[in-house]
Amino acid sequence: VQLQASGGGWVRTGDSLRLSCAASGRGFSGYAMAWFRQAPGKEREFVGAINWSGTHTYYRDSVKGRFNISRDNLENKVYLQMSRLKPEDAAVYYCGADGEYPISPNDMDYWGKGTLVTVSS
Repeated sequence: VQLQASGGGWVRTGDSLRLSCAASGRGFSGYAMAWFRQAPGKEREFVGAINWSGTHTYYRDSVKGRFNISRDNLENKVYLQMSRLKPEDAAVYYCGADGEYPISPNDMDYWGKGTLVTVSS
């Protein structure tokens, strides 16, 4: 499975943005998907994950109620809808695929290239 994140950009505090992660190759619907982010000078951190069917999600505390993950298994895509963005949300966002759920952040099966989100105050 190859993954490619897109949709990043420059936004203002309080704005919304939707990221997409497109998967190619077979078996997308069999993987749990997750979003991570890495800010400059910081380690990559888990943002949220969605199970293979899209029926269950979980998030890090700092984004609960503001971010929502969804997926379209027919289109082989997973989305990260971000709202009420804050400067601390600025980072390079990555998507990953894991054969297990809950996902194992340190043992993801596949990683995609990131997309940059900049949030101005």
